[in-house]
Amino acid sequence: MIETVNLSVAPADAHNSNFIRATIISKLSFAKNTQFTYHLVKRSIDARSKNVRINLLIEVYIGETPSNTPSPIEYKNVKKSKEVIVVGAGPAGLFAALQLIENGLKPVVVEQGKNVKERRRDLAAINRNHIVNPHSNYCFGEGGAGTYSDGKLYTRSTKRGDVRKVLQTFIDHGADPEILVDAHPHIGTNKLPGIIESIRETIKVHGGEVLFNTQLKDIIISNNQVKGIIAHNLETDKSQELLADNLILATGHSARNIFELLHSKSIMMEAKTFAMGVRVEHPQTLIDAIQYHCNVKEVEKIRKHLPAASYSLVHQALGRGVYSFCNCPGGIIAPCATQQEEVVTNGWSPSKRNNPYSNSGIVVTIEDEDLQAYKAHGVLSGLKYQQALEKAAWESAGKTQAAPAQKLIDFVSSKSSSHIPSNSYQPGTKAVDLHKLLPKEISERLQIGFKAFGIKMNGYLSEDAVILGVESRTSSPIRIPRNKETLQHLQIKGLYPCGEGAGYAGGIASAAIDGQKCANAITPS
Repeated sequence: MIETVNLSVAPADAHNSNFIRATIISKLSFAKNTQFTYHLVKRSIDARSKNVRINLLIEVYIGETPSNTPSPIEYKNVKKSKEVIVVGAGPAGLFAALQLIENGLKPVVVEQGKNVKERRRDLAAINRNHIVNPHSNYCFGEGGAGTYSDGKLYTRSTKRGDVRKVLQTFIDHGADPEILVDAHPHIGTNKLPGIIESIRETIKVHGGEVLFNTQLKDIIISNNQVKGIIAHNLETDKSQELLADNLILATGHSARNIFELLHSKSIMMEAKTFAMGVRVEHPQTLIDAIQYHCNVKEVEKIRKHLPAASYSLVHQALGRGVYSFCNCPGGIIAPCATQQEEVVTNGWSPSKRNNPYSNSGIVVTIEDEDLQAYKAHGVLSGLKYQQALEKAAWESAGKTQAAPAQKLIDFVSSKSSSHIPSNSYQPGTKAVDLHKLLPKEISERLQIGFKAFGIKMNGYLSEDAVILGVESRTSSPIRIPRNKETLQHLQIKGLYPCGEGAGYAGGIASAAIDGQKCANAITPS
């Protein structure tokens, strides 16, 4: 017999197995000698009141063994199988490759960036020397933007596909099994590189190929059918043809050269909504105190049993949404430019979320009316809007990777900042009036939104809070259309637009699921 039990317990008791067993016995009115086992299905935090609680969803097994151990995935040897080209080694591309192997097809993964270990040197060069390698940075390279990101694995949509399979695959490659239990699973930037390397080895051991430092230069198309690609090796400066009838295009939202390539070949794309704004950073103890309903002096005691607090905020300002994006508790703001003459901010957290700051993107929905100055670029108008603001940020902060910044309280009050509070952004900051940098359609709404957030979270408008510009890569401003049933491009047979860059995902988990779906849409011959 299986019983499902919902428990609400104090944070100190959430990991106490003896307490949980006793509570189950009491709740189900068991005799004390009843033999049973239990399995924790889901754990979430309820911080709506001063007495923070942990909600546990538990399956109780009486007289039978829990059947929660998944069957291992059976990957085939595909060394001599039909090849499928996968462009991009981010979550969409890697999970597409794994699914192809499971289905008996050979993935040839083409990635313009470097492997995770070699990427670290290029990340250090951005932080220390303000040098951006356009092929290897926080966005490009093995694992994509996800490798050196916060590692959040939740998705709001339950219709996308099998989230549990994605999580289990991460666990099989080294992630903490707790990601199956937590309501908001998170791996952490410090652990993701090793997991990504393990996934690469699974692909190679079973006969797949992974080509780093290799850039897609052209798609070979005949009679509206993919025939292969022209791949350019960035180390040898030589190009070669890779031939295959199926191409999964999983290049991420920052691979602007791919959008330019498709546009030059008159391959159909369409504009989609996106958002832009800034990244805000507070002391983590302040966010903990606000969210856990205590004063800052009590935070250390409360955090013995609770993680670094997160938040999610949204407000309607002048008819547009202003909202928090990719909140990173105990995290770091990272320089995520993909070209030298631009400044782009994003955030990430280590697994323990134990850095002293909390950061989050705060962004505004961009509408078609904002893009009128860029209409000559057609479907690329949103991309050009992004680029213009990123270059303006670079110029305003001294033409380095230093970020234009302002005290949050000064931005809200329309005042210039005389100094910038300490923060986690390693390349440094320069005091800039962000109202002058940001387009009016963004700055006005951010100002209204921040005022509203200060009411919703008392203390949010802190003297210690700082905002940095610009947060511009929340999602792709372009969608590459595909058939809903076959997942192939509407014009080109064998072309499978995939993941966040194609406009079909919004994070690691959803991108991984979309990669699996595209792989499953390709039938082995």
